[in-house]
Amino acid sequence: MFCRAGCYQQSSRGVSGVTEPLTDNVTIQYVLTLPDGARETIDLLLDGHLEVLHQNTAPDALPSWTALAYHQCPNCPLSVLTHPRCALAVNLVDVMRFSNKLISHDEVLMEVITQERRIAQRTTAQRAISSLMGLIVATSGCPHSTFLRPMARFHLPLASEEETIYRATSMYLLAQYFLKNEERAVDFSLEGLVERYKILQKVNLAIADRLRAASETDASINAVVLLDIYAKTMPYAIKDSLEDIRYLFSSYF
Repeated sequence: MFCRAGCYQQSSRGVSGVTEPLTDNVTIQYVLTLPDGARETIDLLLDGHLEVLHQNTAPDALPSWTALAYHQCPNCPLSVLTHPRCALAVNLVDVMRFSNKLISHDEVLMEVITQERRIAQRTTAQRAISSLMGLIVATSGCPHSTFLRPMARFHLPLASEEETIYRATSMYLLAQYFLKNEERAVDFSLEGLVERYKILQKVNLAIADRLRAASETDASINAVVLLDIYAKTMPYAIKDSLEDIRYLFSSYF
């Protein structure tokens, strides 16, 4: 069962005023029909905190490139003593399994199924894989990408640059609203969002290094490159491009 209310409900508040998530999970399904007609399905089951629920995979069965120490992000706050595997890399293992059958510009039919809707579109392998990877990055448990989880809950496959700017800034400003209600420091300048995307660039570079060890084709690497283009663009777009969509809010002025 999906949670129609977005997997959150009001509960008795403690001192912090944090609302507790429901135990209901959220499932987002990607189905890719490959050029040869084969279908690949990835089901992402997210818990109430919007983190991927891992299947019990024996550590010995995981490839060596999932080890935390393998091309570990230079800004990673985790220790190999407590986290022997990179959670983000572990969640990309199944993606690599079928992406190695594809080259970047192969045409695939991508279907994304949530409780609310089914989205289907023909696109290139690199764009479809990039869209899926973006969702995995947000929900994998990587400490540097948790800020993206609200966007993951309302996932928009193949979002354009303008849509991504709108969604990311809206998400961040809504977070400031909640912080303000708890009488905590807020940031309406969006500087904090800019810094988060700069940190995410380092994660993308390290993930690309990991995937080179697992890649037999260019599809997955170029998928990460597409993600990194957005991460690199966002700090400048936040500062310079928001004025381009200001006209949409003329009714508020």
